[in-house]
Amino acid sequence: MEDHKLKVFCTVAETKSFSKTSEIIHLTQPAVSLQIQALEEKYETKLFDRSSSTVTLTPTGEILYKYAKEILALYASAEKTIGKQTGLVKGSLTIGAGSNIGNYILPSVITEFRATHPKIKIYLIVGNTKRVVELLNAGNIDVGLVEGDVSRQKMIVKKLLSDELILIVPPNHPWAKKKEVSISELVKEPFIFREAGSGTRQIIEKFLARHGITPHDMKISAVLGSTEAIKDAVENGLAISIISRWAARKESKYGTLRLLGLKEEKMMRDFSVIFNKNAVSSNALDEFLAFLKSYPFDKLLP
Repeated sequence: MEDHKLKVFCTVAETKSFSKTSEIIHLTQPAVSLQIQALEEKYETKLFDRSSSTVTLTPTGEILYKYAKEILALYASAEKTIGKQTGLVKGSLTIGAGSNIGNYILPSVITEFRATHPKIKIYLIVGNTKRVVELLNAGNIDVGLVEGDVSRQKMIVKKLLSDELILIVPPNHPWAKKKEVSISELVKEPFIFREAGSGTRQIIEKFLARHGITPHDMKISAVLGSTEAIKDAVENGLAISIISRWAARKESKYGTLRLLGLKEEKMMRDFSVIFNKNAVSSNALDEFLAFLKSYPFDKLLP
């Protein structure tokens, strides 16, 4: 349908990049270019200026972008209204989630949601907070669930639940029998960070800064791109690290990692739901958000 071309066009306009659009919407770059070429042939005008290092809209491209956003909003509104009229909640929902929420919380939630809403298909994209925000701004996900701070300028941010970040050490570590350690002791041990753009790293750095510690003060052994990689490295004795309590449920249960608190104060953060201010929500999204609001998350913790 024509709306697919318009979605591709809007994503290029918002990312200012054919390659980034290709990554976001899972099309090859040549396929993205063909979609734009088809629109340019249809309207017999260039929609993008490709002469500089970034891709920018031409004056006619600006006009089409304005109408394309309105057309896509009307499509969404029509689908929602028809769904209410028929009383049949169906369709698809694309969720972007931070790694902790996406890997350790949402699988259980989605399973239960699908049991009561079998006609709603769920697509889950897991990435760091920065990636989820990019996907939402480009209109390629319906809702985001993230950890860490996000700008509220273009989106609505609502708290979903609280999360405690805890220190993890291998079972043979000298601290393994302790219940908590002082924040100042962290600089003495090899430490593993998540990658830049991670909501978890963002919170850890802010927390340490409040106590006068910067990353330069730390003995950083590695920077790893996933919580699973960090847990495996800690289990094998490479270093210590700080992760979400949700992510350490299984390892805590089976004793492959030891979980420690921090003496001075708990390291807490919020998991948040984010969605675009001006987007028309579907019936499927409304149902999912209502389900999240009433979900008893505490039952997932040991």
